[in-house]
Amino acid sequence: MIRFPEKLNLAQTPTPLQLLSRLSAEVGKRIWVKRDDMTGCAISGNKVRKLEFVLAQALVEGADTLITCGGLQSNHCRATAILGAQLGLKVHLILRGDPPTALDGNLLLDSLAGAEINCYPLSEYRNLPKLFDYWAKHYRQQGRTPFLIPTGASDGIGCWGYIHGTTELAEQLQSDGINPDAIVCATGSGGTQAGLTLGCELNKLEIPVVGFAVCDDAGYFQHKVREDMRDWQRRYQLPLDVEQLRLHVNDQYIGPGYAKAAPEVFATIRRLAALEGLLLDPVYSGKAFHGMLQEIEHGQFQGARELVFVHTGGLFGLFAQRDELNLPLPSAS
Repeated sequence: MIRFPEKLNLAQTPTPLQLLSRLSAEVGKRIWVKRDDMTGCAISGNKVRKLEFVLAQALVEGADTLITCGGLQSNHCRATAILGAQLGLKVHLILRGDPPTALDGNLLLDSLAGAEINCYPLSEYRNLPKLFDYWAKHYRQQGRTPFLIPTGASDGIGCWGYIHGTTELAEQLQSDGINPDAIVCATGSGGTQAGLTLGCELNKLEIPVVGFAVCDDAGYFQHKVREDMRDWQRRYQLPLDVEQLRLHVNDQYIGPGYAKAAPEVFATIRRLAALEGLLLDPVYSGKAFHGMLQEIEHGQFQGARELVFVHTGGLFGLFAQRDELNLPLPSAS
């Protein structure tokens, strides 16, 4: 029995485990989707699972202000802004990029939820610790108690989100008699893959977790995911040797860069929406799902009969890249 730390109940869970029957028939393998895009409405996606533990810790420490960071269309920042509003906490977002000329996608929801937002060009954003220190000091001088949340809520506390999520998944696999040959996810800040890897070990699931990198290379994520697991082990002093856990990272489908997808990724997004009614995003789930399909086609999952794809959400980011979908406008009748 896994003993979990303090947790808030913020997500709509358990999320469904859905078979993509038509796609499975096309590719010759059973493709299951863990629908974590259904963890809520405006807070949909994987981030809320991490934030259930991170925000519980913030409240334990008496915080009244949350400071976090990400790209202009950060799903994590959107989830933090909305959850902060639900909990009565002020939220300050440090965003990477030039100030936009209009609000769209996640950024629209950040503003709607009342978050304080500052945008920084990459040259300044690179010194993120300095920006965190500046704003933390700013709020302390106002008599507030800030709590700092790293990119994607990916640290030792955030790992619990997908340890908990894997425990939920393990129960579904057992109940439905599913024996996947791999669990696949997008890897963007590392915390989801770290939690899934730890969760598989703690639940005695001998299933490899394959992370498809959406930005940095495999070497970076091998280090980042391992460091999140080390942070988890240090914080909670649990008897698990995280150095022995195998990490699987595929960095062949990053494309032009973070939040930039190649045309074939948008083609996969259109295909899955029309074939299965499954909505993917071009930043995380679309890249990872496209990568998984390509690896199946190239024989890298040879011998595998069933795969589970963890859908991490990201729908709102799709609106900000609508033009890349090349969808026809309806014609007049």
